Amino acid sequence: MNINTEHIRNFSIIAHIDHGKSTLSDRFIQVTDIISERDFKDQILDTMDIERERGITIKSQTACLPYKAKNGQTYFLNLIDTPGHVDFTYEVSRALASCEGALLLVDASQGVEAQTLANLYLALEHDLEIIPIINKIDLPSADIEWAKQQIEDDLGLDPDTAILTSAKEGTGIEDVLEGITSLLPPPSGRSDKPLKSLIFDSHYDPYRGTIVHIRVFQGRIRAGDSIRFMSNNAVYKVEEVGIFQVVRVPRKELAAGEVGYIIAGIKTVSDTRCGDTITLDDQPCDSPLPGFKEAKPVVFSSIYPVASDGYEELTVALEKLKLNDASLIYEKDSSAALGFGFRCGFLGLLHLEVVQERLEREYELSLIITAPSVQYEIVMNDDETFIIDNPALYPEPAGIELTREPFIRASIIVPDRYMGAVMKLCMDRRGINSNYQYLTSNRLEMIFEIPLAEVIYDFYDKLKSITQGYGSFDYDLLDYRETDLVKLDILINGDRVDALSQLIHRDRAVERARLACERLRDEIPRQMYKIAIQGAIGAKIISRKTISPFRKDVTAKCYGGDVTRKRKLLEKQKKGKKRMKMVGQVMIPQSAFLAVLKTED
Repeated sequence: MNINTEHIRNFSIIAHIDHGKSTLSDRFIQVTDIISERDFKDQILDTMDIERERGITIKSQTACLPYKAKNGQTYFLNLIDTPGHVDFTYEVSRALASCEGALLLVDASQGVEAQTLANLYLALEHDLEIIPIINKIDLPSADIEWAKQQIEDDLGLDPDTAILTSAKEGTGIEDVLEGITSLLPPPSGRSDKPLKSLIFDSHYDPYRGTIVHIRVFQGRIRAGDSIRFMSNNAVYKVEEVGIFQVVRVPRKELAAGEVGYIIAGIKTVSDTRCGDTITLDDQPCDSPLPGFKEAKPVVFSSIYPVASDGYEELTVALEKLKLNDASLIYEKDSSAALGFGFRCGFLGLLHLEVVQERLEREYELSLIITAPSVQYEIVMNDDETFIIDNPALYPEPAGIELTREPFIRASIIVPDRYMGAVMKLCMDRRGINSNYQYLTSNRLEMIFEIPLAEVIYDFYDKLKSITQGYGSFDYDLLDYRETDLVKLDILINGDRVDALSQLIHRDRAVERARLACERLRDEIPRQMYKIAIQGAIGAKIISRKTISPFRKDVTAKCYGGDVTRKRKLLEKQKKGKKRMKMVGQVMIPQSAFLAVLKTED
């Protein structure tokens, strides 16, 4: 079936977290009838349990929606769903590059927030046509006029074109679909030119291998074609092409302007790179599509099984998870305290949490995660420069010339009454306030340059707490800047526990060491002998807590006589405890490792 490109619309929905993106997608799917009422369920495009529970989109989905407009013409609307979180900005940019237009969703009760702005800028960079939509108009706290004012003041869009909807109630859905057909442009590109198509996502099917999600910009692609990936020159033979209508629907071919999938016997998801260009092997296009880059992890952490015999299960689980998540990188790691495990790289803290939860739920593993770290640049005295993310690889301080850490540009949008609290939070995290500007009479955008290491712990939770949930946060990486980095070691009974070591700024070391020692004191069970818990930088002890021993009263049987009798018994007990301490081993429970990760109660 050949579809006239005039009747195709490729669009995306961009919004801040929890502004109703998944619910709106559900209503589109119901109105266009591509799935039976019996098979339908809420948040149908969110396939993971964790997405449903948290109300976020992690893995983007696609759906081709046939819609009969009021003018009698049937249009094919390709909805390319995008993740909403800052960790997945690159994936969002590739999905937007596949579209001609975007629906900008604004919550009628919350207004414009940081990621609404960030995603709008991404959409404008790709010259997309924007349709503003005010959602959740059924809420008692909805203020439509205020939302329209924000759309005009903050986003610079015409508020009169905003379409009012309630995705939950199903109000205004037809208006949105009519708006897509009449306001968004059809795709350009000719089918008679050499094939040029963009990979914007992929997922793994255990029976068919990697399913590659593509947008065709020019040319045609059919089953039997020999295709080439332009980033690595890998050549594959296409087995099947088709479109997504929640389930895969095979087709004879995909032509210019269409969105769909190809199956070509690709073994792993990491062989297909998001943003890569596909062309025909025997008739290639002249140049790849712009904007391709490798996804780079920014947060690193080690994952160990709680029981050492769980290592094989963790290996298998990570291999399977990697099939579906190309941005996860990992390598073997070992620790004297925790045994064998893996050092993993993540796109951000949310990505880390998602991977941890999926490993624990889908593969029923019990895990210990070490303190997350970022990549530091180390310049040695002999001018050799290398990058480390693992405290175990930190070299001898005497040989280090200087160290550098990554900085981010943080954009925080808050009501102005929280300005002082936000400024204090950012300054406490070694932030530099570059500027701020009022977006409306009572909302302002504050720009800070902050070390990434200060943000990856609990910055986002703290920001939500001090702004009573009104603060929104978005960031992008800037550069590496010189810092005073030290390695903080935790000693238990004089032995270094490598899994608890952290790379940290010198000014923060004493505070973090004291906190870690207090937490460990509360978590490690008492023994028959005294246990010293110490925080140290090199040979210098900067913090100490002691777990007092269980103590038997050996002098209870002395009911009189000379004091030397009691002393003699106490000295004997002291020698026994000293001997016990030399041979005794302190078992550190899993809860102790987790407790060190928390920065405050």
